[in-house]
Amino acid sequence: MGKTDIIEEKANTFGPGTSFNGFLKFKETLRIKGTFKGTIEAAGALIVDKGAVVEADRISVTSLVVYGTVVAPVLAQDKVDMFPGAQVRGDITAARLRIADEVIFEGQCNMTGTDKDVEIFSRPTQEIKAELQRSND
Repeated sequence: MGKTDIIEEKANTFGPGTSFNGFLKFKETLRIKGTFKGTIEAAGALIVDKGAVVEADRISVTSLVVYGTVVAPVLAQDKVDMFPGAQVRGDITAARLRIADEVIFEGQCNMTGTDKDVEIFSRPTQEIKAELQRSND
């Protein structure tokens, strides 16, 4: 079971027949199966299901998982995942981005970077091996 599976199990859901206009703010995980128009600012994860449509002037979340359609500029503190069949139109700013085959993406990406202390490729191999050996002892 991957991390995305765990997030999806705990999600509150806007059902397929739900249509919502306005400002949406939440702290946990929200799954949208219907339609949404407005603004999303959240300290949680957003999942846009297959067949769902989200049109927003901006989306600010911890992470975004897209199976459906998103038309909005997106700021994700952690990551954005786009799965086969997803359509995303808008600029994305995130630390991590994953785009599967068969995704339609129109926009620009701005990668915010990750922790500067995790620079394994700039460290000598011997140094990494020695550190790993110490942690295994």
